[in-house]
Parts: sequence; C-alpha cells; structure tokens
Amino acid sequence: MPVTFASARRRRTAHLLAQGLLILTLVAGLNYLATSHAWRYDLSRHARHSLSAETRSYLADLGSPVTVVVTFTPDAEEDHLNQAYRDVRSLLRDYVQASAASPHGPIRVEFIDVFRNRAAAQRYGVDEPNRIFVISETRVREIKLQDIYRIRGGEKEAFTGEQAFTSAILDVTRAARQKIYFILGHGEMDPGDTSPDRGLSLLAGELQLRNFDVQVLDLPTLRVIPPDASVLVIAGTQGRFSPLEQELLRRYLTTQAGRLLLLLNPGMPHGLDYLLDDWGVLADDVLVIDPSPEGRADTGDLIAYPAESTHPVISFLFDNRIALRFGPSRVVRPDPGRSLDPGLSVVSLVGASPHAWGERSYRERGRPTRDATDLLPPPRLSLGTASERQPPRGALPFSVRGGRLLVFGDADWIANQRLAAGGNAMLALSSINWLADRDTQLTIAPRPIERFQLSLTSAQLGRLRLTLLLALPAATALLGLLVYWNRRR
Repeated sequence: MPVTFASARRRRTAHLLAQGLLILTLVAGLNYLATSHAWRYDLSRHARHSLSAETRSYLADLGSPVTVVVTFTPDAEEDHLNQAYRDVRSLLRDYVQASAASPHGPIRVEFIDVFRNRAAAQRYGVDEPNRIFVISETRVREIKLQDIYRIRGGEKEAFTGEQAFTSAILDVTRAARQKIYFILGHGEMDPGDTSPDRGLSLLAGELQLRNFDVQVLDLPTLRVIPPDASVLVIAGTQGRFSPLEQELLRRYLTTQAGRLLLLLNPGMPHGLDYLLDDWGVLADDVLVIDPSPEGRADTGDLIAYPAESTHPVISFLFDNRIALRFGPSRVVRPDPGRSLDPGLSVVSLVGASPHAWGERSYRERGRPTRDATDLLPPPRLSLGTASERQPPRGALPFSVRGGRLLVFGDADWIANQRLAAGGNAMLALSSINWLADRDTQLTIAPRPIERFQLSLTSAQLGRLRLTLLLALPAATALLGLLVYWNRRR
C-alpha cells in the first residue's frame, strides 16, 4: 500500500497521541508514588525544615488529640505578620506529618480568618486575629508572637517556634494541670477579687488560659503546703507570717525543691526574714523615691527597667527595652553579706532609674530628701531579685532539681489596674513560667534566621534589567529559529 501524505499525517497524529498518553501515565504514576510513598530529605543548612528528635519522640506517643488554631492570615498589612504566617504554616506541616503515626492520629491544624469565617471563630471562642491556640479536649494554651521568635533590638534573631509548640503540646496533653496556690490569711491579694487596685482576677484568667490550675491556700488555717503545689504566690501580704508558717515555706523550698513568687509592698511587715536570708535576698525597709522624668510616669507610677541579664525571666524585656510600671516599691537586692554557697545563684532582674534612692525615713512627715542616711544606688536600685539553688552534680551526669525564689519589692504591678501597663503582664507570666519549669524543660535549639542581601550598583542593575528584558527573550527566539530551520531541511 503506497504511503500517502494523508496516511503519514494520520500516523504522525497517532504517534503524538500515544506520546501524550504515555506522558500523562508517567505523571500520574509519579504523583501516585509521591503521595503514597513519600520521602523527605532536609538538605538545608541547620536542618531548618526538620523537627528535632526530641519533638518527634513526643509526637509519636501523644496522650490525647491535639488541634492547633491559627488566626494569622497571608494577606496582613504588616510584613512581619505575613512572615510569621509562612513560618508557622511550614512548621505545623512538619508537626502534622511527624504525628501521623500517633495513636490519636495526626495533629489537626486550622487556619481561620476571624473576619471572613465567623462560624469557625465562634466555635473556638476566638475573636481576634494573629493569635495561636493549642487545644486538647478542655485544655487550652495560647502561643504569643514573641514566643516563636527571639527578638533583640527590634530584629528577629532566631525562630523558636518548635520550642513553643512542643512545650504547648506537652502542656495540654498532660493528664494533670500544674497547680498555682495563692496564699491567703495575712491580707494578701486574692485571685478571685475583681477590684482594680487589689484584685488579681485578670492574672488568674491569664494563668488559666495557659492551662494552670489556680487555687487559694489559707496557710494560717491549714498549716500545710499541698504536695501538688507547683508554684506558691504571696502577693502583697499585710501581716506577719508566724514562725511555723515561715518554717513550712523554708522546708517547701529546700526539701521539696519548691517554687515561690513573693511580692512585698513597702512598709508592711512580713516575718519572712530568715527565709530571705537562706536564699541570699535582702528586702530593705525603704521606699524608692524617683522624681526624675525617666523614673516617674504621668500617672505617678514608678517606672522600672529590666536589668541587663540573660535570665529567662527578663531577657526578652531587656532585649526589646520594655519598661515596667510599679506602684510604691521597696528595694529587693542580692544580699552582699550572704554566705558563699556555690549552689546558690542570686540575680537582680529589675531596677529603678539611676536617679532613684531608697528613703529610710519615709514614715516621717514632710517631703523626702536625699541624704547620706538613705540607700543610694550603686548604680541602680534593684526592685526584683531571682534566687535559685542548684545542688552540685557530683558524680551524677545530670543536675538535681533545686528550689527557686522570685522576690519583688511591690505587689501592685500585678493588680488588675496595672497588669496591662508596659511589660507587666509579660513579666508576670515569664516569672510563673520560669518557676514552673515551662521554659527550661526542653533542650530544642532555636533555628537561626538567615538574611541575604544582594548589593548592585546602578550600572549592574541596568545590565541586569537589559538582560531580563532583551537577552533572555532574544535567546529564546534564536533557539526557536534554529529548531524551525532544522525542521525545514
């Protein structure tokens, strides 16, 4: 049968159809293999797209189902929020994949636009954008934006999202919630009180949102500290603790490696001098006076400043120069005459401005004046001090858990009317987190943020523009002409 142009055209069309069918079959097969039998290899520097072995071990055996609700959106007006959306989305994709083999199934992730998807937002009780919640059954933990980045001088230094998410997941999947007891019985501030000047209801709500169980403890009546107490809080006592109560607190800190947040107002006797002496802390009976503009706000509040320290309670506030708003305060500082205990670490966390002094005769009438009898700053007066006792390791390959004590010279800064001022809420929550070991229980390294900058002169930029606009299209056109010429031959 002679070959005609029509038969050749039909044969070529059949070949093209067969080639197209084979290509489609190949693509479909590759997609099936990629979906059913996927492998991932992280070749990036610092393995920035892989979860740590510690996180993967936790996710393989989750105690209960976990849902992560994110209200970040990719079309925010601020660039740093768009970057946070991309970083969180990429990280949570790894969490979902790593938890696929868990007995409770993979972690569920929901990105919700609270303005466009009101039904989903109401289902989770979320009404604000740019928030993250980790939920398991009835337990909820919020992750703040500052929790997923280490920020220094206004610049993002490292991505700490894996630390924050793993800590939150472990927290909400625990069978028992950590208990915080507010001690009452000496005129202390009450977590159930909603008054602006002496109430702590706002702080209690923030702690409950972070999956803490907030309780009150009438120590003079019960005369025992519950064994399940993760943290004790004494806020603004107005009466003395008895010797028996002081001894109970001393034993709790020493023998049970307890954790105590102590907030002492000036002029109020507390009866805890021996306890403070054990932990190398000195609470001077003075009133901090600071008439300078940098030390006194328009409202009359005392402006306090985070100390230059890498301590986890204060490091974020110091790195970002966030001031605090205190009420009338006394000086709380490391005791210069404390015994040389190698296992005791005492660090000043918060200080007044260099113009402040500690007025010893503040009970006398008249305008206070600075004189030689007062406590003078060398160079700043300390308003808050952290003390930690870490037993020596000896022959053990690890450190034994020791007690922790945080003392501030004012309690009014955590009251309802001041909690939202400055960095007060951040300081209160970071103090509780440090005392409860929430910031120190993970050894996951943060991921460094790498920045790349391309520097071009105006001449180089012009050549690049010509190359993109002319050279590349010209090269494509030339290649097309060569193919056409070759087919014509």
